[in-house]
Amino acid sequence: MLNVYNILETIRMIQDECLDIRTTTMGISLLDCIDTDIHKACDKVYEKIVTRAERLVPVGEQIEKEYGIPIINKRISVTPIAMLAAACPGQDPVEFAKTLQRAADTCGVNFIGGYSALVHKGFSSGDEALIRSIPEALAVTNNICSSVNIGSTKSGINMDAVKLMGQIVKETAERTADRDCIGAAKLVVFCNAVEDNPFMAGAFHGPGEPDCEIHVGVSGPGVVRSALTKYPDASINELADIIKKTAFKITRMGQLVGARASELLGVPFGIVDLSLAPTPAIGDSVAHILEEMGLEMCGTHGTTACLAMLNDAVKKGGVMASSTVGGLSGAFIPVSEDAGMIDAAVAGVLSLEKLEAMTAVCSVGLDMIVVPGDITPETISAIIADEAAIGMVNTKTTAVRLIPAIGKKEGETLEFGGLLGSGPVMPIRQQSAAKFINRGGRIPAPMHSLKN
Repeated sequence: MLNVYNILETIRMIQDECLDIRTTTMGISLLDCIDTDIHKACDKVYEKIVTRAERLVPVGEQIEKEYGIPIINKRISVTPIAMLAAACPGQDPVEFAKTLQRAADTCGVNFIGGYSALVHKGFSSGDEALIRSIPEALAVTNNICSSVNIGSTKSGINMDAVKLMGQIVKETAERTADRDCIGAAKLVVFCNAVEDNPFMAGAFHGPGEPDCEIHVGVSGPGVVRSALTKYPDASINELADIIKKTAFKITRMGQLVGARASELLGVPFGIVDLSLAPTPAIGDSVAHILEEMGLEMCGTHGTTACLAMLNDAVKKGGVMASSTVGGLSGAFIPVSEDAGMIDAAVAGVLSLEKLEAMTAVCSVGLDMIVVPGDITPETISAIIADEAAIGMVNTKTTAVRLIPAIGKKEGETLEFGGLLGSGPVMPIRQQSAAKFINRGGRIPAPMHSLKN
């Protein structure tokens, strides 16, 4: 039976506390589109995407009207394109990117993710060609997102791929320097990538997933912060309980939207990703939650402990609200997309090293961080390797999304607009790790990966 108080509470969350469904993401398998002729393969890809997703945006808008719940983005994720490119040796993978863009335009979605390769144990046919094509692919498209998985707890870290990705990130930023290096903002490097992630830029439809499914990514940092403001003198235990109860309410909304979208679209309901995904909007910040817990500013001593408690409580509350929790699920800390993180970075309180420590206990990793434009590819690779090591050893997903600000230096700013926000150029260490990166090879998997 509907409770009037709960209905009014949800309305308040939406109107005053920035509660929304961040994304409904349709995952589509393209394995049946593989062809040795790239043009035939592209035709099959376009036809399948527009057939499966033709109603994705209208259904999202219908659900918004039915429930009064904002759905900010409608997105598509597809099979890692490197798997299709493997059947077309010697042909340009960018043709797939152009096809994905054409499909995105037809369907009216915000993003398509899956211009991706999985190379955590080595390069197979098609992988290297696709990776080397990423800078051009992201330069000639607007709505395509790319990801590369370079390591896992089970396989270790492919350092040849790490070295290559340092070059690719830098080149991608250079190719889109006239657009505030936006290409690099749509490229993420993973360790332990998951197959059912609805959030960009890292979404792809894993080969173990069904032919087509619908995922939901919820948000709600503003709701959590608002709940904590009502208990200024609560103990840590009490704060954790408040966060769990709030996360439960947020996730129930995601479950409702996912089930309804599944019914209307006629495809299976995949997962609810219950991550707290911030935006640049005031009142929608993960950093402000941490400050509500008692930090003067995010990034000061105690930040990692606060984030660890937040992430754990969000997971515990969300899991109780849905039997289909998946994706990344926890708390995101993208610097340029979080008003509190931006303030802390500008003030010099939040450093790259502190962010790295925080990634050991949060959902993803070093996300949407702007670095000086003269950063070397080897330094980018070293940052990727550090973050991948945290993921590998701790059996968790970690990622790096760095944006080299071409032509800019520490203290200046890149402006992306929309959900991507703006990012201050953060300082990096000047000492070189080039000799380490150039050794190549593979960092072996940790001992605790031998679980069979």
